[in-house]
Amino acid sequence: MRFLAVFALFCVTALTATRADAQVASQPSPELPPQPAVRPAGIPADAMLVSPCVATMGEHWANLKNLPTGPIYGVWQGKPVFTEIMVPVSDLQKGFSYADIHALPGYAIDHVDFEFEPQGHPGLPVPHYDLHAYYVTPAVQASICPSGIPDPAMKPMNASPAAPPNR
Repeated sequence: MRFLAVFALFCVTALTATRADAQVASQPSPELPPQPAVRPAGIPADAMLVSPCVATMGEHWANLKNLPTGPIYGVWQGKPVFTEIMVPVSDLQKGFSYADIHALPGYAIDHVDFEFEPQGHPGLPVPHYDLHAYYVTPAVQASICPSGIPDPAMKPMNASPAAPPNR
């Protein structure tokens, strides 16, 4: 009986992962916004503008063959501000490994945001984690593109832990 329960759990997990993989693979190519005349310095030559400015993130640039999971590069005021990858939960269940996360040449990672998207979001509508490696401070990040597209998936930015209440 225990074997049947474990086998059934395995089948459900495998089916769920297969459906998630199929959703990722069947994503339509994004409709690209107009490409700027001047490309940002430091962004890989094969990357294209894939979204206009998103509040607290900036424009998104990527090589179309790497979508939807990335790497994706954020740009604000003509300069790179982050590198992002998106990791479907199904990939984590298979033993995901990504050994090539690093800052773009000439940049250093200031902080990393690691966000769970249980319902996914436009561009990757399956449960996944977004990993943003920012080259700017959280204060600068908070000021990026203040009138840009609001990101409904955006969580409140990490803040310093609150001081314990006085007793």
